[in-house]
Amino acid sequence: MLLIKKKEQMILEKVERNTVEPKITLVGAGPGDPDLLTLKGVKALNTADVVLYDALVNEALLNYAPENAIKVYVGKRSDDESFSQKMVNKLMIDYALNYGHVVRLKSGDPFVFARGYEEVHVADSYNIPTEIVPGVSSALGVPGLQKIPMVYGNMSESFWVVTGTNAQGQISPDLYVAAKSNATIVVLMGIEKIKEIASIFKAEGKANLPVAVIENGSSQEENVVVGVVDTIEELIEEKKLSSPALLVFGNVVSLHPQFNSIHQFYAIMAQEEY
Repeated sequence: MLLIKKKEQMILEKVERNTVEPKITLVGAGPGDPDLLTLKGVKALNTADVVLYDALVNEALLNYAPENAIKVYVGKRSDDESFSQKMVNKLMIDYALNYGHVVRLKSGDPFVFARGYEEVHVADSYNIPTEIVPGVSSALGVPGLQKIPMVYGNMSESFWVVTGTNAQGQISPDLYVAAKSNATIVVLMGIEKIKEIASIFKAEGKANLPVAVIENGSSQEENVVVGVVDTIEELIEEKKLSSPALLVFGNVVSLHPQFNSIHQFYAIMAQEEY
């Protein structure tokens, strides 16, 4: 009798394994505030068997996943890659094949400097279905929360989103091109290279171009510094700002309330020179 029960249990376990339907959903978690997760993102987490989440994801979002779902931290960020992309890919595939629905919870938007397509490509190679749930990108959402528009009147008619540190650990060549334009330029992962980045704009005669630095955007630890290219490095050091932070270059930054004091300073300087 005991032998029969063991066989029945083995058969049941085999059936359960065979009925696993692998699926991978890439969900954009937004810039930090958990309330910025989309409703579709919540629904994806509700049905997750496994959640693989990045370092910059607010862990409060894990509460949307079932209590018995496996939650795995895969700590990827610009200054500390605890997990290589290759390792994350392997975990993602292994969990999908063995447990079913894997939600890959990524900060911001999965397809904006988040290597989302690489993960989709890997899943495709194993014939695992994928779905994308866009998120609020920090590049747009964080300046927006500070009421800094990307485009406004004659100040800016377009915008660039550029990485400050590319795969080779260098400043992207695109930034040199962007600095020549009148567009609003958002630089991600660039605060550690602020001296080099500022020199690019100075070389274009833009020492007085308004700049905003937003650290921990949308979170309770958010810090904002507004200045101009010529002084922004000093302000960052003075306020002890660090990653994660983004930089916004452009005349639209002058619309931020903090820029009023800079307007007044230059007005006084102009009067004294006159």
